[in-house]
Amino acid sequence: MSDSPRLTFVQWTVCVIAAIGFAFDIYELLMLPLIVRPALQELIGAAPGSPQFNLWVGLLFFVPAMVGGVFGLVGGYLTDLLGRRRVLVASILLYAISAFASGFSPNVYVLLVLRCFTFIGVCVEFVAAVAWLAELFPDPKRREAVLGFTQAFSSIGGMLVTGANMLAIHYGSHLPEIMGGHEAWRYTLISGVIPAIPLLVIRPFLPESPAWAEKKAAGTLKRPSIAQLFSPELRRTTIVTTIMFACSYGIAFGALQQTPRIVPGLPQVKEMTADKPVPEQKKIEQAVAAEVNGVQEIGGLVGRFILAVLALVVVSRVALIRLFLVPALFFVPFLYYYPARYNLDMLHYGIFLAGVLTVGQFSFWGNYLPRVYPLHLRGTGESFAANIGGRMFGTSFAMVTSLLASVMPDKSTALAAAAVAFFVCAVGVIASFFLPEPPAEDIDEQFGE
Repeated sequence: MSDSPRLTFVQWTVCVIAAIGFAFDIYELLMLPLIVRPALQELIGAAPGSPQFNLWVGLLFFVPAMVGGVFGLVGGYLTDLLGRRRVLVASILLYAISAFASGFSPNVYVLLVLRCFTFIGVCVEFVAAVAWLAELFPDPKRREAVLGFTQAFSSIGGMLVTGANMLAIHYGSHLPEIMGGHEAWRYTLISGVIPAIPLLVIRPFLPESPAWAEKKAAGTLKRPSIAQLFSPELRRTTIVTTIMFACSYGIAFGALQQTPRIVPGLPQVKEMTADKPVPEQKKIEQAVAAEVNGVQEIGGLVGRFILAVLALVVVSRVALIRLFLVPALFFVPFLYYYPARYNLDMLHYGIFLAGVLTVGQFSFWGNYLPRVYPLHLRGTGESFAANIGGRMFGTSFAMVTSLLASVMPDKSTALAAAAVAFFVCAVGVIASFFLPEPPAEDIDEQFGE
């Protein structure tokens, strides 16, 4: 990149809006693990760990993921049909406005519906942003760097939502009353409107993908089709990337994102809350859970930066993903089998490394997918892997963990998370043996575009 010309104002603007989009993509997703416990305690009055509570935890993770996956695939198709910029802007506005509205949910059903809209926006945003960036920066080295470092802001989004939740816990009593109270989870959800504000200012400066716009204007842009993803040339790529994307999300949602629910059951946390009134207990539990979650997000940020650097020096993409997958296979299940059940201090250190190994994988897919699908299928192909594989099947492991906990000794969510983590990591490692390396030549030239 040192020999490349400096980024122009427009290119910097593009990077800024992409970074904001990636950051609040994860910001909106990671709200739920932080707020699901207090939200359900208020909206359905069920005790944590009860069958009704576990059912609704599973539904709030599972249903939006299914809806987001289906409509996210449609969004990927529209990204190829209507353009990258238009769909990107619409997706960010959708998830920001629906997140804001969900803070005023009068019951759990409204919360569920609004979370579905938020998930749709998030699912579409990732696909549109990755295709947009890949085509705005055609130089391979610069493209890898831009994709890698802008995606690192996803983890900053995780840190931001953790900070926003902690601020809401500490200062919520000073904010305007919502639905007759000052519940921190409502203020945390409302904060999701933030990305809509800079977007409205920056939008006029955002260019369309030059490659897409040129072909669209010339009438040579091929029509996208989901069936083409399963053509002989792309079938293996589509199937393997979908499975592995599901595994990456399965580790995150089946294990890491269960941590805020696990933390209150640790012996040290129980000692902190002993003999305290219930409101004080809830405040302590939420604060400790948010602190642990913050450590995980810092680990995720480090993982994304490590991936961004390694992507520039490791030639083999298969070797690159295994640098994260193989250690995760051994470490993440152990973390939830022992530290997450018995030792808060060990969990603090361990969750950092788990964040590095898990979240770094997400940036890998943002770099890999644009290189294996041609221009007219880029949004559709990325969307199939990310939304059907990652958002639908991968995030559904949150519900698997929740339901599995009911049959574990002591109904342990930590043990369920350990089992799920081992399973999805093992499947991911096996699938990596079938992952194709990106073609040496430009994928568009290979498909005659």
